[in-house]
Amino acid sequence: MLFANSIDSAIATLFGSSVKVIDRQRVSGGDINRAYRLGLSNSECVFLKCNRVGLLGMFNAEARGLEALRATGTIGVPEPLAVGVDATEAFLIMEYLAPAQRRADYWETFGHELAALHRAECGSSFGFQTDNYIGSTPQQNTPMDSWAAFFRECRLIPQMKLAWGLLDDLTRRNLISITERIDNLLPEPAFPSLIHGDLWSGNAVCGPDGKVWIIDPAAYVAHFEAELAMTELFGGFPERFYRAYNEVNPIDRGYPDRRDLYNLYHFLNHLNLFGLSYLSNVSSIAKRYA
Repeated sequence: MLFANSIDSAIATLFGSSVKVIDRQRVSGGDINRAYRLGLSNSECVFLKCNRVGLLGMFNAEARGLEALRATGTIGVPEPLAVGVDATEAFLIMEYLAPAQRRADYWETFGHELAALHRAECGSSFGFQTDNYIGSTPQQNTPMDSWAAFFRECRLIPQMKLAWGLLDDLTRRNLISITERIDNLLPEPAFPSLIHGDLWSGNAVCGPDGKVWIIDPAAYVAHFEAELAMTELFGGFPERFYRAYNEVNPIDRGYPDRRDLYNLYHFLNHLNLFGLSYLSNVSSIAKRYA
């Protein structure tokens, strides 16, 4: 992947010195970054994300996640093309996904392909090659051999520390109890899985082939159940998605009992990012598993 000192130089290196940006249209890009569709003089388009210079590391981490997911060859993932700093802003340029009509088997294909991603070879340790971000919150990815230990040390405890001043004493005690009992609460998976890490409906979009493409990853190696739990956090996907997933990668019958524990991480993150409206979710889950 290219590192460039300006958007124009990135485009020239990627597409040829005569190619220029001739059109820049603002598009939806999430809550954190500004996003644009760039029309080029060679009739191609690319997708651009921008933010302040200090967030260049966030774009580097996102690009590494996209590259890792793409390398499995299992599911649609846009190609990261360049990262860099242009004047006063950091940027990430990636493949543009032209809108298309969904295939009739859109959800079934998504289920099969996500399951294939989770079964792809990804080594034996939990974590990732580098730390990254969940939303705008730093996400620790120190490789560990134990999934339960990784979830405690790199997922729950960092979020608990950030949220500590927002929590009541009972919720604090319950969270501490969970971290002390995590080995009994979470089984070690039969195999590790590379996961997207932030897979809700806004990060699963229809690509030019009419199938799901996954964007904005917080990728790491985990128990695949953590990914399934995230898909159910805000309403979930249609049941036919989960049936198709189960055909390729069977879901353990005990998973529903663990789902909310996995999502405790995300509710803590939302509490830290967006405030006290998520406190009741954190408290109720902490009470359940303590």
